Amino acid sequence: MATKYPIPGVYLEQVLPTPVSQFLTGVPVFLGFTAKGDINKPTMLNLWSQFPEYFGERQSVSPSYLGYAVRGFFENGGHLCYVVSLGNKASLAALEAGLEALEAFEEIDLICAPDIMVLNQSEQVAGQKSIIKHCKKLGDRFAILDAQNVPPKEIHKLTSNSAAMYAPWLKVKNAQDYVPPCGYIAGIYASSDRAGGIHQSPANYVLEGVLDLSFHFTKDELEYLNPQDEIGGVSVNCIRALMGRGIRIWGTRTLSKDPNWRYINVRRLFINVRRWIDRNLADVVFEPNNIKLWVRIERELNHYFEALFEQGALKGRTTEEAFYVKCDAETNPPESIDSGQVVTEIGLAPIIPSEFIIIRLIHGATGITIA
Repeated sequence: MATKYPIPGVYLEQVLPTPVSQFLTGVPVFLGFTAKGDINKPTMLNLWSQFPEYFGERQSVSPSYLGYAVRGFFENGGHLCYVVSLGNKASLAALEAGLEALEAFEEIDLICAPDIMVLNQSEQVAGQKSIIKHCKKLGDRFAILDAQNVPPKEIHKLTSNSAAMYAPWLKVKNAQDYVPPCGYIAGIYASSDRAGGIHQSPANYVLEGVLDLSFHFTKDELEYLNPQDEIGGVSVNCIRALMGRGIRIWGTRTLSKDPNWRYINVRRLFINVRRWIDRNLADVVFEPNNIKLWVRIERELNHYFEALFEQGALKGRTTEEAFYVKCDAETNPPESIDSGQVVTEIGLAPIIPSEFIIIRLIHGATGITIA
């Protein structure tokens, strides 16, 4: 219905752009063995105090790491997580059943399974491989894996575009022994996402609630776990106690051998883009495959990527340098249209973290200059 105006003249109307629909990131699911709770059903938690209420004060396996992971998540800035009980008996089959139950669950973007570490060493590796397979299959979530609590050169390295591994284990309050770090790391992911966005690296943050580390790495061990000269090398992100600066995450690499997916923030940005597309362009399915549809897809994607550019998620002086979207007759030739496909080509220039800060001391006749 047209707006009615009292007399002829010039009128100002404010037309605000439709906001880009957002969804939460930094929302993990924790899988573990519990004394009670509905098996394979995600239970939402907003507070650490809800965990013992839903899953029991004492757990069914010993040692149990699930409760420490959830507590560490909230201590380090997490606001919302889900917990999936795998039952009260520790087994690899229970983990795989829990992962299968999560396939249709869309509210999460992180996977943590600290209780894998109660299994034997071969089952630990098999369980982590199952999580990696799960993330690859679904494409909308990222795994935070715990390295085994063994000397650095005995850690079993895995490969994945959508997972990162952390070492060593942590000494935390009220724990008799060291615990896996994934829950504490997940809290940093969530806090970093809120403070700077998913494009910011979750690294160089102080871990709250951590008293000590199971290992203090030597320089050689750090180089082994995080090879600097190997392009696309598989890395384990180290947690370090730095003099006067606390215990911090000192790494931001995935387990990928592909240099395009080397950094956690880059991979998670693209995972988030996929989640946005799945959610916001689902209604274009079954629409007539013509120029009207192509223009709509380009418009909605351009609007979303412009918002990412304004947030600082993409590099470049202009939007043209930061991204491009192409959905036209060239990407959709007649044979593509006849097969019922709409093809859109997207290019994004993500922000790459600065791992190495180089300071040059220039010695000259007038003294030393820092460049």
